[in-house]
Amino acid sequence: MIEGRVWKYGDDVNTDVIFAGKYTYKPMTPQEMAQHALEDLDPTFAKEVKPGDLIVAGANFGCGSSREQAATCVKASGVAAVVAVSFSRLFFRNAINEGLPVVELAAGTEMIQKGDTLQIDFEKGLLHHKGVSYPFPALPKEVLAILNDGGLILHVRKALGKG
Repeated sequence: MIEGRVWKYGDDVNTDVIFAGKYTYKPMTPQEMAQHALEDLDPTFAKEVKPGDLIVAGANFGCGSSREQAATCVKASGVAAVVAVSFSRLFFRNAINEGLPVVELAAGTEMIQKGDTLQIDFEKGLLHHKGVSYPFPALPKEVLAILNDGGLILHVRKALGKG
């Protein structure tokens, strides 16, 4: 179960506004990437986001290029999870690889506002907002294991006995 404060965005938030293309080929640590998270969509985000905050968005979050830095910078910024009506297939997979939980919530995102507090129960597949519980498809146990281990690389290292 996680609880966090909401940053709210709309539909079609693409990887170019999550992590601008001008930084793609600059060598950066994840913490340096986090300083540029969402800067082309919300210039206040990287400066004001707190560990444990949540992003809530509309449909097709993470569309655009397969830029894995988009998931990396969001995770490194301290965001605990991204909740959206739907995700691009590539962003969804990149988020799991990074250990960033993603929740597809078909109904309820329209009721959530910036600054609200949400609780997410991944095991039960429930998001709680202002006394209302919204169901979402629970992630498979294999995906939860990857997230619990901190991402795919750490998960594989653990499985090989090297982590």
